[in-house]
Amino acid sequence: MLILAKIIVAVVALLHLYFLWLEMFAWTTKAKKVFRQFPEHLFEPTKTLAANQGLYNGFLSAGLLWSLIITDPIWQIYVALFFLGCVAVAGIYGGATASKKIFTVQALPALIGIVLLLLHLFL
Repeated sequence: MLILAKIIVAVVALLHLYFLWLEMFAWTTKAKKVFRQFPEHLFEPTKTLAANQGLYNGFLSAGLLWSLIITDPIWQIYVALFFLGCVAVAGIYGGATASKKIFTVQALPALIGIVLLLLHLFL
């Protein structure tokens, strides 16, 4: 169960590295294809805002990757739970306010990781 949880943590971390790249470096190119519901004329004026958002996704990714290299097994789980919780809250909020797809892509994997880690802790 713990191995599967760590795989989910790694997948969520990689997703957030992708979000970092998309929002910081490809906002006016590739992001137009990903965020089709966003008006095309707003990509250039919101470039700085998107880059800031991408930076936060990078912090989430860094925390998740950090959790995978912590040697203390309990702290490893606690740190992963914290960062997965941050991702889940952001994904739930985004799903409720922007697009339901955000819940599926962001919150759902984080929630699965949380459940797997909690099952490992308590079973």
